[in-house]
Amino acid sequence: MEKKKINKKEFFMVKNSFISLIPQEEKEENRGSVEFQVFSFTNKIRRLTSHLEFHRKDYLSQRGLRKILGKRQRLLAYLSKKNRVRYNKLIGRLDIREPKTH
Repeated sequence: MEKKKINKKEFFMVKNSFISLIPQEEKEENRGSVEFQVFSFTNKIRRLTSHLEFHRKDYLSQRGLRKILGKRQRLLAYLSKKNRVRYNKLIGRLDIREPKTH
């Protein structure tokens, strides 16, 4: 496996490249909605993932990432049970794959 070295310029480019998929008006209205929470967790996950590529031994950030992944997974499971149409729309918009169901 080949290690990929990331310099600081690339790291900051990745960090600043998160583009909001939800318009500003919707953000202020629906902060408590499941979609907004999943969206904000997804942004945090992407930020932490890029941070962990640069700082591989940051174990506290790894723990935080696992906690946020679990929260997002529970919210997505709730949304898929309650409203499958909204769930599929959100999955497509955020470009995250559907979790496996047992």
